Amino acid sequence: MSLTGRKVAILVENFYEDLEFWYPYYRLKEEGADVTVVGTGSSTLYKGKHGLEARPDITADQADPGAFDAVVIPGGYAPDYMRRYPALLKFVNEVHSEGGIVAAICHAGWVLASAGLAKGLRMTCFSSIKEDLINAGADYVDQAVVRDRNIITSRFPADLPVFCREIIAALETTVLTAKTGSPTAS
Repeated sequence: MSLTGRKVAILVENFYEDLEFWYPYYRLKEEGADVTVVGTGSSTLYKGKHGLEARPDITADQADPGAFDAVVIPGGYAPDYMRRYPALLKFVNEVHSEGGIVAAICHAGWVLASAGLAKGLRMTCFSSIKEDLINAGADYVDQAVVRDRNIITSRFPADLPVFCREIIAALETTVLTAKTGSPTAS
């Protein structure tokens, strides 16, 4: 229970990649994190690409970025919808600005690009959006997991074990400092 006391938001929208939502959701809960499902507000029930359903606890416009230590963004087709919601982009950007961990897998790099967070960072993603991240100013690398400051990225479902280990390690070793807006090692 190494994450007891940590609050993590996991974003949801229709057509999320089921594994990329549920694997981190349960893995983080297993470590003791308080996980909140944050939806775009377009629905009260979201369906994954493979049919699993997820109910949001709150919507992005209701979520207080300062209350969260991290936000996890699953991939699938959902990120293309997520990035159309200014409140969601603002939430992600503010969690980042306050020093929180922002973790994105697969197509979730689109959300980071649309939130203006990709420029100047080493990142990875699903290969089909690699050019989108490069055009947003990221330094793309093809690795299972990449951490650059408080941004963690991965490529696809097979990377979930290392993706989740990196999120957990970041939350275990980072003191979040809202006043400075950047994480520092503890």
